[in-house]
Amino acid sequence: MSVPAWVWAAALAGLLALILLDLLVVDRKPHKITVREAAKWVTFYIGCAVAFGIGVWIFGGSDQAAAFATGYITEYSLSVDNLFIFMIIMANFAVPAIHQHRVLLIGIMMALVMRGVFIAVGAQAVQNFSWIFWIFGGILIYTAWKFATDKQESEEYDPNGGLVRLVRKLFPVTDEYHGSHLTIKRDGRRWVTPMFIVIVAIGGADLVFAVDSIPAIFGITQDAFLVFAANAFALMGLRQLYFLLGGLVEKLVYLSHGLAVILGFIGAKLVLHALHENELPFINGGEHVTWVPEINNWVSLGVIVSVLAVTTLASILKSRRDEREGGGGTPAVEAEPPSPEVAGNAPH
Repeated sequence: MSVPAWVWAAALAGLLALILLDLLVVDRKPHKITVREAAKWVTFYIGCAVAFGIGVWIFGGSDQAAAFATGYITEYSLSVDNLFIFMIIMANFAVPAIHQHRVLLIGIMMALVMRGVFIAVGAQAVQNFSWIFWIFGGILIYTAWKFATDKQESEEYDPNGGLVRLVRKLFPVTDEYHGSHLTIKRDGRRWVTPMFIVIVAIGGADLVFAVDSIPAIFGITQDAFLVFAANAFALMGLRQLYFLLGGLVEKLVYLSHGLAVILGFIGAKLVLHALHENELPFINGGEHVTWVPEINNWVSLGVIVSVLAVTTLASILKSRRDEREGGGGTPAVEAEPPSPEVAGNAPH
């Protein structure tokens, strides 16, 4: 789909307007986000994505609209699986409830910038190097295998990972929060607060998530505009979804299995596309392999929606069965008071 520069400018202006709306309305006065408030904002952001999809249908055609819808649903579902990581980070650093929304907003704005760079590089790569589809397909198939066979990523995630440790080495960190301030001046020195460390952790987690999500969306469409739009709408609605689902995300026990199927499906789709675009001399003499089938966007949309529906239904039924049997499921993550080892490394 050929997208004029003014459409890109309008889309970016609309995204900026949504961010400003969030800052001026939701974050105007820091407060604990209620489930009712979160539900309203989730509905609003999904409505924005639906309106954008209708616009794509009108001006770009039904196939492009299906590509956007498939990409958006895929990115959103991958983001839901990552919500538990955000819960671990918030609990590990004991982020005050009134500041959690701002932490997520800043972290997701960082993710938008990072993914924008990834998408720009990826779009150029897929246009100029057909073999990149083999790499993207391999990444997704490997990730699908990891989802299906390994421990949950959340069980292995370290909120004090390499990026956070690096920041701690470079800057002195206070033991306590200072409202929403990222830095303070003390004894003639600039200190960073635990709020800054939390944002670094969130941004680092988003960067890791992009390794899976960017190849996945390019497996659905190679249109950079649709790839960026699907990522932007999924990320913008993620913050409110965090507060809406809360501990309920832990009840989606089969989500990782569903995502394994989805990523494996998209990986296989990329491999088939790589065969169609083949220029590697050791495969079919460097000629395109035209006899293998290609999977269109409507089939992809149907498969992804069906897998998510079955996964969600199976998770709900298992959760209810566990509750009837007295299991009750895993308790939601609770924030613990920060310890000196977690909150910072400053002397008392």
